[in-house]
Amino acid sequence: MTVRRRGLRTGKPWRARERGFTLVELLVVLVILGLLAAVAAPQAMRYLGGAKHDAAKLQIQGLMTAVDLYRLDVGRYPSREEGLGALMQAPVGAPRWNGPYLRKADQLMDPWGRPYRYRAPGEHGPYDLFTLGADDRPGGAGEDTDVTSW
Repeated sequence: MTVRRRGLRTGKPWRARERGFTLVELLVVLVILGLLAAVAAPQAMRYLGGAKHDAAKLQIQGLMTAVDLYRLDVGRYPSREEGLGALMQAPVGAPRWNGPYLRKADQLMDPWGRPYRYRAPGEHGPYDLFTLGADDRPGGAGEDTDVTSW
């Protein structure tokens, strides 16, 4: 003989009464998730912006090393016309070129997807290597700060 349990007030079987979440429970969970997202999203964006800025600093240091190696081999820095492309492909008139000085061409791009800027002769040294940050304009603060080799 099988005994079935029934709810005290409704007379419905227990399983039918406990089948899902109420609308109020779902709304409470959605509100909590919304609050967490509102607090966490700005922090995550600030962290991501700072990471790109730090990555640009490290990439510029690596590019400076490559430019200096180019100078040791060729006897001069790449000209303004040759630009940083001379690190990947031998320019005309550089018989002692011993490159490529970078592993991948995408190392010539900043974390925001734009090519690094190169000036030779530079205003701050034999060459200037820089990126203008997220806004691609001189100056700025936070993620928009310029990252330079000087």
